[in-house]
Amino acid sequence: MTAPVLSAETVSRSFGPIQVLFDVDFDLRPGEVHALIGENGAGKSTMMKILGGYLAPTGGGLRLDGAPVRFADHRQAEAAGVIMIHQEFNLALQLTVEQNIFLGRELKRGPFLDHAAMQAESRRQLEALNCPLDPRLRISDVSVPNRQMVEIARAMGRDARVLIMDEPTAVLTGRETEILLDQIDRLRASGTAILYTSHKLDEIARIADRITVLRDGRCVAQTTAADMTPDQMAEAMVGRELSDLFPEKRVAQAETVLEVANLTVPGHVHDASFKLQRGEVLGFAGLVGAGRTELMEGVVGLRKTTGTVRVMGQPLTSGSVLAARRAGLVYLTEDRKDKGLLLGKSLRENLTLLALDRFTNIRIDTAAEDRALTQAISDFDIRAGDRNMNAGNLSGGNQQKLLLAKTMLAEPNIVIIDEPTRGIDIGTKQQIYQFISQLAADGKSVIVVSSELPEVIGLASRVIVMGRGFIAGELEGDAITERAILRLAMQSQDQETLPV
Repeated sequence: MTAPVLSAETVSRSFGPIQVLFDVDFDLRPGEVHALIGENGAGKSTMMKILGGYLAPTGGGLRLDGAPVRFADHRQAEAAGVIMIHQEFNLALQLTVEQNIFLGRELKRGPFLDHAAMQAESRRQLEALNCPLDPRLRISDVSVPNRQMVEIARAMGRDARVLIMDEPTAVLTGRETEILLDQIDRLRASGTAILYTSHKLDEIARIADRITVLRDGRCVAQTTAADMTPDQMAEAMVGRELSDLFPEKRVAQAETVLEVANLTVPGHVHDASFKLQRGEVLGFAGLVGAGRTELMEGVVGLRKTTGTVRVMGQPLTSGSVLAARRAGLVYLTEDRKDKGLLLGKSLRENLTLLALDRFTNIRIDTAAEDRALTQAISDFDIRAGDRNMNAGNLSGGNQQKLLLAKTMLAEPNIVIIDEPTRGIDIGTKQQIYQFISQLAADGKSVIVVSSELPEVIGLASRVIVMGRGFIAGELEGDAITERAILRLAMQSQDQETLPV
């Protein structure tokens, strides 16, 4: 077996009195993909940050090419060929694609920057990922999936000996994911050591040579990928057998609670109409860029629209989030970090933000807020080492639970949830699915927008498929299959381009 290029020996890590890693052994070998998996909060991100030089271990240490090493910071790790691609984008939004790819290692011709050479190399790196972006575009004008491709191109352009990839496909389509996995195959063949983490266990089975499972900061399994099925991976992660991932579907009542008629979001959605019944879980599916998110943002007043939205028969004022909320209609954004939560604020401040009027009488009643937080932590199983911590220090799954708790504190009757489990482990997914089912059982109505077809199929009793800003069709009951959804989504690609 090839000697490790980078290894961790009995690594531990504590944040104050809270220990999050316990004597973990881990190594990365040239020409091998080593998958690191576990639930949110299992210690994966901490382990990756230690290997990438972003954190120092509080116990144990690292070895590079067999010799002890202690990275002062991530720049020293990068100089040694250890590159990390973060789950959360680390891009400068006001700089161009080219400037981001070469940030800190710009090419020069004499005393001047050689933009022509950097643009040409940026194009080459992006074309290898089948992403023909113009390097002169600002990152702020680039879609989320393409921003991920820029992150990957930037890392690959640094001749990495070790490439650490944290949830690299969380925002990618199936086609984009396959392109990335093919690129990883090429990197592995060239001798790069790759650490890969993902909650998509089918990806792990497809790409990994070895698997290490963390649970509560401890290594609970380490084996070759051939010896572990996706079901066994899931069970090792959560420490119990997982069955019945999706709850039983609820039968909707006959009463219409939301009616959308001929809604147009200029440049994104054209002439969309649908209805939602009381106690129903309605799914929205489609390819990335189909207009699902823009439609939902229009429905709740985040975008200006033409057409009509009625809640319980009463029309809503277009472009008014407050009117939607007062009518009992709320929206959970797909982007919990940038749009859903204030990461630099406490759990308490985030929880009550949408219903702050209930906790204010001249001044904010922080004692009442604390009681609400205690209840939310219990009801939503929010796992926080310190209830006074900032929301940004929670794991992704617990951030999503906090966002759910924040939204439900407004006591809505209609809940739109966009990408409810993006970047979330299998155990937390099961909890969120049960929560959605319980909402329907309690007479609430739920719209689930998801890029994961098994999620839409498993939760929804009716599915609306979108493509290129149009509603392509509707499926119900046993007709809801992956093949049927994809057929409608692909057929919609032949429609005329959406009018601007």
